[in-house]
Amino acid sequence: MYPFFRSLLFRLDPEIAHQLTLQLMRMGGIEPIHSILQARYSAPSKPVNAFGLTFKNPVGLAAGYDKDAVAIKGLSALNFGHLEVGTVTPNPQPGNPRPRVFRLLEDEAVINRMGFPGRGADFALMSLRGALKGRRGNLLANAGIASGKNTPRNDIIIGINLGKNKDTPLEEAASDYIELMRQFVLLADYLTINISSPNTVGLRRLQGREMLEILLGEINAERGTWNLKCPILIKIAPDLSNEELDDAIGIILDKHMDGIIATNTTLARERLQSKYQGEAGGLSGSPLRARSEAVLRQVVKRVNGKVPIVSVGGIMNPEDAKCRLDLGATLIQLYTGLIYQGPGLVKKILVEL
Repeated sequence: MYPFFRSLLFRLDPEIAHQLTLQLMRMGGIEPIHSILQARYSAPSKPVNAFGLTFKNPVGLAAGYDKDAVAIKGLSALNFGHLEVGTVTPNPQPGNPRPRVFRLLEDEAVINRMGFPGRGADFALMSLRGALKGRRGNLLANAGIASGKNTPRNDIIIGINLGKNKDTPLEEAASDYIELMRQFVLLADYLTINISSPNTVGLRRLQGREMLEILLGEINAERGTWNLKCPILIKIAPDLSNEELDDAIGIILDKHMDGIIATNTTLARERLQSKYQGEAGGLSGSPLRARSEAVLRQVVKRVNGKVPIVSVGGIMNPEDAKCRLDLGATLIQLYTGLIYQGPGLVKKILVEL
């Protein structure tokens, strides 16, 4: 049915369509809809161990879809191995002016310049506590940080993607990330430091050698005060030069981060056909495939098995997913592929794997 449903969605403004599907997934957390979805999208299990956690399968939802953690239960019914919510910022912010999302139908792609719109950390925390009510995450939250054991706190592994507010100076970015880390460590199974979105002015400068070393040094020092182990991943851009990428990976390893997510959206515009190709923002979907695979190859080589790698960007079908895993990714994440192929893409990938 998805091709028909997609034809209706694609008549709507992309951001309105996004909100509609998000609300439908929110309803998917209600019984009996949740059980029906689980039965419809059930697929073979393929457990993966990474970051001291056991994922039921390697296919996750990338950050950006559920920014405020409002549809966790419904999304979990689609058989993802993990969900990454956010990007969450300390304070609410509207993001960039609309229009800010564009479908490039001829290219099977999307350009967005959202700019981390969201209701802020307090709202996301409230949503998470509601979604995880009665589970181990809330027990830990009530008890405080008391355990050093790194086991999943939730029925499905939940990652929280963290970003700085637009009006926070780059020199003070660490304070935003550390504030968020303290707020979400009790509910998240892992945390992602997002320094690679192209849609917050100056953010990608944090990937530079000097600023990244300072930022990750402060993050690592903060984590050193915890008794609870929570993996911290760094999400990188696909547009770094080979030298910049080597520098970033070296610092990530030196500062004892637990993993790398490669990659975010790209600013490149290569061989596009759509009339929207000139729009500013990050490009995702099929045109990102080759660039994301190239970065993955370099990251795998440079990391040399020291930390797990999550591959995201341009994964549009089961063949793309298998390629990323064969190249050395431990986990993969989807987003734009779901827009074009529908929620059944998760099951298709798992059946092929």
